[in-house]
Amino acid sequence: MHLLLIEDDAPLARALLDFLAGQGFIGQCAPSLAQARALLPLAHWDAVLLDWQLPDGEGLTLLPLLRRQLPGSPVLMLTARDQITDRIRGLDAGADDYLVKPFDPQELLARLRAVERRISGMHSAVLRMPGLEIDLGRQLVLRDGQPVELTAKEWALLRVLALRPERIHTRESLQAALYGLDGEASSNTLEVFISNLRRKIGRERIQTLRGLGYRLQLGAA
Repeated sequence: MHLLLIEDDAPLARALLDFLAGQGFIGQCAPSLAQARALLPLAHWDAVLLDWQLPDGEGLTLLPLLRRQLPGSPVLMLTARDQITDRIRGLDAGADDYLVKPFDPQELLARLRAVERRISGMHSAVLRMPGLEIDLGRQLVLRDGQPVELTAKEWALLRVLALRPERIHTRESLQAALYGLDGEASSNTLEVFISNLRRKIGRERIQTLRGLGYRLQLGAA
């Protein structure tokens, strides 16, 4: 999953992102409402972790924009405000879940896994095409009936393409799926992973649309 964490506590944000990265989640932090608004159009965010109190306003004020730009992507409030009236206000404003600080990272992980199961349920769990099968639930790829070994980042890239097959994914969104939006990858890294995936699942499966991006072709043989 690709997560947007909107949190101004830098040590907490870093600790959460490091923990979640170890569990297979790719995250990016925005420490303010303004930076969150700037990041929203740059990638598809599977879920948003939203602090209530931010330097430039309340996180709740961002919920209408999140609902417009990320329909179907759950929003989990992370806040120290533990009164029942606060919970009601957050949920009524459009949040899907509410977690009170301090919380156990394992509880956050469990809630994110529940979200991931729900997202996967919105799409076909298994993609089948001539000579290739991609099982999103079991993280399994079969080519001509034989298992295909993928690295963690190759799977992360293929999963993004397979969750929305036939859709054009921009270079920036795929780069974000691999490394977040912090620019730590070299300029040609994405092309290396695309090349590796093509070698393993078939060159014709991933189409390049010059100037636009890449897409997974279901009908390719």
